[in-house]
Amino acid sequence: MSAPAGRARPVPPAVLALRRLPNPRLTGIGAGLFAAATMFVLACADWLLFDSSAVVFGVLFLPVSALTAFWVRPADLVTAPISVPIAFAVGIIPISGGTGGFGGQMMAIVTALAVHAGWLYGGTLVAGLIATVRKVRLMRARQRRLLLAAQTARAGAQQQPPQSPGAAGQPPRAAAGQARAAAQSPRAAGQAPRRRQR
Repeated sequence: MSAPAGRARPVPPAVLALRRLPNPRLTGIGAGLFAAATMFVLACADWLLFDSSAVVFGVLFLPVSALTAFWVRPADLVTAPISVPIAFAVGIIPISGGTGGFGGQMMAIVTALAVHAGWLYGGTLVAGLIATVRKVRLMRARQRRLLLAAQTARAGAQQQPPQSPGAAGQPPRAAAGQARAAAQSPRAAGQAPRRRQR
């Protein structure tokens, strides 16, 4: 048996837990800074606790990519798949293991990016999919709003009272004058004029 129409359906606990999470709206630059700072802090923790484990870094990169795509504002959804790879490159600096001067550090970063490209592509794919789904939902919601507005305007136009044929083609003053003259005419009242007796 189906539930009554007036009774609300129970919300799953997972949905309730997701609704309790913070839901900020970051700009494109804010989302990029959030992802880069978070990955750098997580990489430092990985270097201290897990001896620069690339697996731990890659696993942590996936939820950061998802949060970046979830928290960016709708106007900047296209920046989410762009900010995520930059954040991965910034975060991999502490665990790249480079030695020597600037050249050695850069070579270590490039090598780490090439070796761990699978995690990079995975996080970018996650961010791209979430941003695409959000964009499609926003477009559908906008189409529903436009359709509802058009239906409301059409219903309001149909509820307006129809105009009389005389008033539709003539100005209001001319129509009122013709109506007054017709009311004063003896023929319009159904009476014939009497002949004057001599």
